[in-house]
Amino acid sequence: MSCTLSMASNDRAEPLVMKSRQHIYEDLLACADQSPNSVWLAQIIASWCIGDGVLPDRLGLNPIQFEQLIDRYFPGYFLAPDAFSGSKLDYSRMLEKQDLEILLGQFAANPGAETEWLIALIVAACLGSDHLWQDLGLWSRSDLSAMLGYNFPELLVRNSKDMKWKKFLYKQLCEAEGLYVCRAPSCEVCKDYAQCFGPED
Repeated sequence: MSCTLSMASNDRAEPLVMKSRQHIYEDLLACADQSPNSVWLAQIIASWCIGDGVLPDRLGLNPIQFEQLIDRYFPGYFLAPDAFSGSKLDYSRMLEKQDLEILLGQFAANPGAETEWLIALIVAACLGSDHLWQDLGLWSRSDLSAMLGYNFPELLVRNSKDMKWKKFLYKQLCEAEGLYVCRAPSCEVCKDYAQCFGPED
């Protein structure tokens, strides 16, 4: 099956002809090698193409990274760099950006350019106000856990209580700095337990 065009820049003016998320996802997988990361990235990109999630232009990557990611996972697939949602993330209010990048890098199963692309997407999504899987454009929390477990396996092991991922990542940053904001002796007795461990719709 040949790879098809995704949302070209002039498609933005004609939303009626825009493909569905499922259709874009299937087109992406038709170009992909079916590796685990290509499946999760196809979800993220398909959501991004219809305006879901918070990822900005080029998915939060720089121009070279954006081209490299598409060439690596979806060779032959054309993807316009503009976010259909118009999302613009303000990294100036994210003082912990570098700390998050370092944290994720420390737990990477395979350090290198491809992991750096994933880290950039995850960090960008941390600026959103929904659950991390939603802000990334993944289709379920289980997809996010699987993606993190594959690429950052020790993080999955550490999150043995299945804490919500954004809260867990920021908890790791706090603990690395010796900061323990929560005064409860254990998560199970904390009055905010449901906010950290409750279901994610």
